[in-house]
Amino acid sequence: MKIGYVRVSTQEQNTIRQELLMESLGADEVYIDRMSGKSTDRPELKKLMEYVRRGDTVIVESISRFARNTRDLLELVERLSAKGVEFVSKKEAIDTTTPSGKFMLTIFGAVAELEREYILQRQQEGIAIAKANGIYKGRRPIQRPEFPQVAELWREGKITAVEAMRRLDMKPRTFYRRVKALP
Repeated sequence: MKIGYVRVSTQEQNTIRQELLMESLGADEVYIDRMSGKSTDRPELKKLMEYVRRGDTVIVESISRFARNTRDLLELVERLSAKGVEFVSKKEAIDTTTPSGKFMLTIFGAVAELEREYILQRQQEGIAIAKANGIYKGRRPIQRPEFPQVAELWREGKITAVEAMRRLDMKPRTFYRRVKALP
């Protein structure tokens, strides 16, 4: 069975290009994650890893969609291999059923990790320049018009902090920082 894995970094990004590729490659099942690849703690990736069985082939558009660093990539492929599952990356033309495919996987994994580090470095340099020129002010705070009312309910003990954060869709650090700034 051919199992496709598709990943984009944010909820807003489009998966159609990768999904069409999976369809053209004859994927029987496709798992889609819409989150950063920094961690292997991704819901659909976990489901895929549990679902695959001996004789299956996992197909990805590129190794950067599967893992962001060489260690994670090699660990995931090793887990697949231990289950008797093949791994194919279309962009890099990697097929782990061959010794040269395994070698190329390691090389491309290292290159993908290096490329990611370069991107982050350039991003930080660009932000530093923009800050120095007064252009970059940081991420705009999310406006929650109901924040004062919900914070007041919490201060009065009518709701828990957890409930307040749930209603506002806020992380604890943001919630407490914003509460502290209230008059």
